[in-house]
Amino acid sequence: MLRTGKHHMDLKILADRERFPETVLRKLGQNPVDFAERMTFIQSSRETSEPCSAAGVLLLLHFRREHPDTVDSPGNFCFQLIKRSASVPQPGDLSCPGGMLHPRLDGLLRPLLTAGIVPALQSYSKSFAGTEDENTRKVVTLFLTNAIRESWEEIRLSPFNIRFLGPLPCHSLVLFRRTIFPLVGLVKKASPYRPNREVERVLEIPLKSFFQAENYAQYLIDMSDSLRREDRDSWQFPCFLHREDGREPEILWGATFHIILRFLEIVFAFRMPDVQSGPVLRRTLHHTYLTGHK
Repeated sequence: MLRTGKHHMDLKILADRERFPETVLRKLGQNPVDFAERMTFIQSSRETSEPCSAAGVLLLLHFRREHPDTVDSPGNFCFQLIKRSASVPQPGDLSCPGGMLHPRLDGLLRPLLTAGIVPALQSYSKSFAGTEDENTRKVVTLFLTNAIRESWEEIRLSPFNIRFLGPLPCHSLVLFRRTIFPLVGLVKKASPYRPNREVERVLEIPLKSFFQAENYAQYLIDMSDSLRREDRDSWQFPCFLHREDGREPEILWGATFHIILRFLEIVFAFRMPDVQSGPVLRRTLHHTYLTGHK
């Protein structure tokens, strides 16, 4: 039987539409930012035989009301994630909206954020003005521009409907030479999304479900011959199960799973429950996992 994960905050705050974003803003603002250091490493790798790439993603928070048409309806915060379509790499995986950095384009668009034309930075800038060095601020705003641009392209998330709450620690992928630069954004108002061909659908996962031990499991990944590495046939990872009425459970694992765990660790001092005694799910990855079904 799984033991419930540990945390040090009253979960009632997840039903507080005003207080929770302010808590996230404060907690992330107190956490070290590694964006500039990681960006320097990526830039230096361009001169090597194995260059690294970079991608900015948005971990989206949204207050989901029980009765959407009622202004004062109670509700709870959820994560908004995308399910990747069969036409892109890592098909079927849950991820944050975002994508590859385009340094020239994102550099040209960045002043729209820093000048306040797109107001996503306003509350963050007021809270942490002068606490970051100029290089860190430049890199954070570059990847925020990158993630907002990609989110508009993928699901038509309006840049004017985002409030930036802070960066999370970078995460390096296992199967790709790529570093993810995660940024937390609050979706201010409910608005219908229009996914492009890269996205199958948008999911909402209540934050409170991450504090329920029965939602965690082990994920045993069998590698096909084309993906096998280091003479290992399989890999085992922790994962999270998201259940919706009328659908098969969605499995959250890999980079997005770890990005969410880091968010919960920073904001709630959360520790994932021990999954060793939990259920084991199995999946085989084929070469199309890296390329999509073209």
